[in-house]
This record gives sequence, structure tokens and C-alpha cells, in this order.
Amino acid sequence: MHDIAPELDLTDLKLLKLLQQDGRLANLKLAEAVSLSPTAVLARVQRLTREGYILGYEARLNPLKLGRGMLVFVEVLLDRTTPNVFEQFKAAVQVRPEIMECHMVAGGFDYLLKTRMADMAAYRDFAGTVLWQLPGVRETRTYAVMEEVKNTTQLALP
Repeated sequence: MHDIAPELDLTDLKLLKLLQQDGRLANLKLAEAVSLSPTAVLARVQRLTREGYILGYEARLNPLKLGRGMLVFVEVLLDRTTPNVFEQFKAAVQVRPEIMECHMVAGGFDYLLKTRMADMAAYRDFAGTVLWQLPGVRETRTYAVMEEVKNTTQLALP
């Protein structure tokens, strides 16, 4: 179990794998899959949640059906001469629902954003009214995704 928390045993890992594949899996099915009683499995899942291994449960929605079919990644370079620019930028990004993910990165720019839009016109509007107005933004580079080759939230577990 290289790089896995030592307090997790093989049953915990199996439960995490199963729930990662289907978060709606019934407790009884989980119990059958790991050969434990439903009560023991429920206690383990509650412990895994309490200890932060399970962050929550959510439905994965189809962006194409919901008018958000265009995936756009944006590199953002901030103006470091502005005091508190990183804190202001992070706070501003939190309240923008179009920005699905924001990661501070090492390299030639400061942040990588993941956004979803209806189309290029919607992105152009977003860029002008939101993105370029975020605190401290000096430069951006946009990457519109032509094809999503792989999109998963599942972590590789042993």
C-alpha cells in the first residue's frame, strides 16, 4: 500500500473504490462486496467520512445537456506588484460559478482555471466581463477543448 494512509486497511480501500465507482451503492451491497455486516460497513463508511477520506457525494451532470458543453482552460498571470493580489484573486474566483476549478501552479503562470461555457460567444463575454476584471490579472491564455479524451474524478487506489 505505497503512498496510502497506513490507517486504511484493505477493506477500507475496497469500500473507497466501490463508493468512488457508485456513490449510491446501498449499504447492504457494500457489505456483501467486502464480506462484512451492514452495521460494520456503515461504521467504516461513517469513519472514512468523519476522517475526511470521503469528502461528500454528488451527481455528475451532463454539461452538453445543460448548455455548458464548451470546456475552456485558462492560464492566468497576475500582476505581482499589487499588494495582496493572490488573496484578492482567490476570493474573487470563489464566487464565480463559471469557474469550476482554480489551481495555483508552478511554472510560467500563476493559476490554471477550468471553466465551462455554452459556446465561444459565451466565453468571449465571460472573458470581457469577468475574467479580465478579476483582481490583479495581467495576462491570460485560453485553451478551448476540442475533445475530452478522459474525464474522471476517480483516484487510483491499490
